[in-house]
Amino acid sequence: MSPSLSALFSLAGRVAVVTGGNSGLGRTVAQTLAAAGADVVVVGRDRARCEATVRAIEADGHAAAWVDCDLSHRAGLDDHVVRFAKPFGMPDILVNAAGINPRPPIEALDAQTWDRTLEVNLTVPFLLAQAVAPTMAQRGWGRILNFASLQSVRAFGRSGAYGVSKAGVAQLTRVLAEGWSPRGVNVNAIAPGFFPTPMTQPVFDDPARAQALAARTMIGRNGAPDDVRGAAVFLASRASDYVTGQVLFVDGGFSAG
Repeated sequence: MSPSLSALFSLAGRVAVVTGGNSGLGRTVAQTLAAAGADVVVVGRDRARCEATVRAIEADGHAAAWVDCDLSHRAGLDDHVVRFAKPFGMPDILVNAAGINPRPPIEALDAQTWDRTLEVNLTVPFLLAQAVAPTMAQRGWGRILNFASLQSVRAFGRSGAYGVSKAGVAQLTRVLAEGWSPRGVNVNAIAPGFFPTPMTQPVFDDPARAQALAARTMIGRNGAPDDVRGAAVFLASRASDYVTGQVLFVDGGFSAG
């Protein structure tokens, strides 16, 4: 690869904060951005998993730090942002990968579960973006990468609050892009298909259901962690300088069928 092409995808000198970076696809993205050259701050509730993720990144020769905090409530969010910035400075890249998916049937979905799901999956990403985007805009460059979902555009059983929150994330991505992109801050989202993660474990615990979902893709299989790496580097790097307000489905063609 030519040096000029490599530079398009390089994150050398960048600082990335990845919420939910200690597990699932968030961990994959954290490790990927570090491999591309970014100093990465892994954010999650489970301290042991945060530490393990950082150790794995450092073992590969990259710089990383962790912050253990609970993002399920907006109270204290400003203090969390200060902690995110402490290891390497304010981020150039924010990845909102933290999320929850309680799975009651719609008739059992209560207001408390609804409120908490929308708070974690939709409101917190908005507030974090608003907290870090001004500094990005002052520098004239930044990336905000949200995690949407197949459920941004399709309804799945026992996942009502999650699906509504992820539909909101897709629109939040467009709204933030419209407001911040003129100042150099591009905002996009990845919408994964079905990947084996702790959140989707109930699906993969049922082999017949997992195979049925794989059969609905055009490629004929469910996702593997490596499948999200290229999209993450593209959307976090200079390679996506003219891409904003977009939701990129990484789903083997599921959403196009």
